[in-house]
Amino acid sequence: MSTKENEITVRDRTANPAPLGLLGFGMTTMMLSLHNAGYISLGAAILALGMVFGGSAQMMAGVMEWKKGNTFGTTAFISFGAFWLAVVAILLFPIMGLSGAETTEAMACFFLLWGIFSAFLTVGTLNTNRIMQMVFLTLTIVFFLLAASEALVSSDIKSIAGHLGLLTGALAFYLAMAQVLNESLGRTVVPIFPVALRKERGSKDDPIAH
Repeated sequence: MSTKENEITVRDRTANPAPLGLLGFGMTTMMLSLHNAGYISLGAAILALGMVFGGSAQMMAGVMEWKKGNTFGTTAFISFGAFWLAVVAILLFPIMGLSGAETTEAMACFFLLWGIFSAFLTVGTLNTNRIMQMVFLTLTIVFFLLAASEALVSSDIKSIAGHLGLLTGALAFYLAMAQVLNESLGRTVVPIFPVALRKERGSKDDPIAH
């Protein structure tokens, strides 16, 4: 067996990091969305989850995707891991006396930039599966709604963003569990509805839906 074939064999035996990243993203998104929708208060549970799971675990998954040669997965997981760490920092810095409370204008710009970023990533999911597409499509809308809620200082728009964010997080959670169960059982038990025209390719070129 050639050196190249040996490298491919080793790569194929490594675990799929996407479920870890999707769970970190999905569960943290659902928790913060519960707050945005007005169901729970913003406290240690959300902040700790944002740092440890949404932030750190996602970034770990992104590094593992990098080792697999997956540009999309690396970019998405490390970026959104950094997003959650940034959100926690924005909330904690004023409490720690490191900065003042952020303005609504700055937060509107913050969410707008993430919405644009998510819109581009949505295009990158077009050859994957319907669940992945819905995760990024709804996420993009959530970011734009959050930007609008900050710009207009509207609690109603923020509540809508929170409810849609619950769907986004639930879809990411579903996709993560689908990948874990389908891989563990060796057959499709939780459907993710792959795009019919998708070409079969190696993990190097596939987005995070392996």
